[in-house]
Amino acid sequence: MASFLHQRNLHNPFSKFPATPPSASNSKKPLSLGGPTALLALLSLLVLLGVFSPWLGSGVPRAFSTTSASKWSRYTLQQALSFVAKNGSVIVCIVSQPYLPFLNNWLISIAMHRRHDMVLVIAEDYASLHKVNDLWPGHAVLIPPVLDAEAAHKFGSQGFFNFTARRPSHLLKILELGYSVMYNDVDMVWLADPFPYLKGNHDVYFTDDMTAIKPLNHSHDLPPPGKKGRPYICSCMIFLRPTDGAKLILKKWIEELQMQPWSKTMKSNDQPAFNWALMKNAKEVDLYLLPQEAFPTGGLYFKNKTWVKETKGMHVIIHNNYIVGFEKKIKRFRDYGLWLVDDHAQESPLGGL
Repeated sequence: MASFLHQRNLHNPFSKFPATPPSASNSKKPLSLGGPTALLALLSLLVLLGVFSPWLGSGVPRAFSTTSASKWSRYTLQQALSFVAKNGSVIVCIVSQPYLPFLNNWLISIAMHRRHDMVLVIAEDYASLHKVNDLWPGHAVLIPPVLDAEAAHKFGSQGFFNFTARRPSHLLKILELGYSVMYNDVDMVWLADPFPYLKGNHDVYFTDDMTAIKPLNHSHDLPPPGKKGRPYICSCMIFLRPTDGAKLILKKWIEELQMQPWSKTMKSNDQPAFNWALMKNAKEVDLYLLPQEAFPTGGLYFKNKTWVKETKGMHVIIHNNYIVGFEKKIKRFRDYGLWLVDDHAQESPLGGL
């Protein structure tokens, strides 16, 4: 992956939603400079200047910049999508504050393939919202309600379930606003641009999470169910078009999550529900399984050196799953030369965070 010095351009995410004061009507009577009417007009002018002068002379309005970060809480999903979308598509991740180092690493890999301007970070807490927008204005949005960021750390916990269970709802909102969306977990690294692999005009694209090796020309149909009665598709890398079929999958995913809530005995996560939604609606929706050699699960890429050697040059996105714990994931990325933060921090849109 060739490195380059990343230059962050400061655009105005609010340019399509201008806040302009109503035009004042001209008075037919001349104003006396010393009269009460003139004094009231002067006072009104000063107030208007105080409100709107921060918007002048800057690519990003100061009212929404680092000087008053709380203003980003009024930044809407519609505004954010309008700002980042390219050709009607966006790349989305969902993060809370503990995941910011992984966000930074993921973004560096995307910036190396010139797709970073399409990225929208859905922040699940105000700290993440403000941090990203302070460094990269307009590229983070928060969709209420706000979750407890600390509770989402541990895989298998109720906090983690609450965090991941919001994913289909967020993605559905984006489709309903008319955009195609690529979702990535942030413990991923791009080795190549994935968009050329989105062949055809299917509703939903996804990757297999199984470690069993498939032939290079494997079927792109939904794999058959496994021992648990469902397929084992990963909910970490999904591309959806704003079609009725894709919306149906997301709605069914939400329903499946409601039917399988987290409990101490059944420590659910969002992935089984996604698989049930795919399997139960496969005949009604145009589904597409992405090639394994390009989008391998971490259980294959990091554990089968022979397969990695045989498929060298074919890998597109690597997912650091099949391992639990932030430190373990970072160490494994480092061991494989994929912790890009070490040597390419300044190539991040976040400026090294």
